[in-house]
Amino acid sequence: MPLLIVSAKAEEVTVKIDNFVFSPQILTIKAGTKVTWVNDDDIPHTVASTTQGLRSKALDTGDSFTFTFTTPGTYKYFCGLHPHMTGSIVVEGATGSNAPQ
Repeated sequence: MPLLIVSAKAEEVTVKIDNFVFSPQILTIKAGTKVTWVNDDDIPHTVASTTQGLRSKALDTGDSFTFTFTTPGTYKYFCGLHPHMTGSIVVEGATGSNAPQ
């Protein structure tokens, strides 16, 4: 399966959970962006990380979990029920090439 990397400039983005995959698996966003994971799979999944308090309850089909990333860095996460499911959020600061001057 090809790895999909997406850069987002919007302040709210969605990560789909389906067929035991987070999509996109790698997402680049600006600090302050709100990310919502939506479970479109037939079984429950979670969003969990060992850093920054990123942890959802079990998400049934159609449930969602939202987290706002305020600090630049790379946040790796996984499904607590199916640890082989992984993803990353890369949070950029306001000093990138698109920053106001």
